[in-house]
Amino acid sequence: MFGRRRKRGRQHDQFDQRSEIDAEFDADERFDEDVTGPFDEADAPDDGVSRLDLGSVRLPVPVGAQLQVEMDPAGAVRAVHLITPGGQLTVNAFAAPRSGGLWKEVSQELTTQLTSDGARVNRETGEWGPELVALTQGVTVRFIGVDGPRWMLRAVGAGPQEHADAVATALRDLVRGTVVVRGGHPLPVRTPLPIELPEKIARHISQAQAGQQQA
Repeated sequence: MFGRRRKRGRQHDQFDQRSEIDAEFDADERFDEDVTGPFDEADAPDDGVSRLDLGSVRLPVPVGAQLQVEMDPAGAVRAVHLITPGGQLTVNAFAAPRSGGLWKEVSQELTTQLTSDGARVNRETGEWGPELVALTQGVTVRFIGVDGPRWMLRAVGAGPQEHADAVATALRDLVRGTVVVRGGHPLPVRTPLPIELPEKIARHISQAQAGQQQA
């Protein structure tokens, strides 16, 4: 769960330390910035935007972005990263209480952890509330959180300091167009909602893994 110290501490390292398998996704439509999300599945707009269906989240992938799929040792998908010219974007959804307010709690924990890891952390006010911006070793990492109905969306953008503004813009655009699929099953608060890969991408990864084993 993302509230645990070990996993939170790794967030700002992911830009430079990756062992994922690349998979390209051809996005041919841009999201309309006038539409404000993220959306719960029940309120998803019929806007004709192509979204990458990852089970718990549907993402309007930026034009020209590439995908990197991060797997855990057990073989499950841990995260799907979108690699843009400016940096890396990652969106995950988590189970949250009906009362909301989880992002406030999590952002405070992240601030404490990032500061203890040596990062310089600033809090900014964005369109969904507080955003965290951490600077460490020339890499800027922005965290955006949104509380929804029984879910919380966490978006992370990481890239070189000189690309911080471009990454922030791309991350906000991504959040605005994301659809969250919570599902009806009861889950403990902070449980990551499962990521499911489209068949084409899953097949690509299986083939790549088979090739690595034979090498």
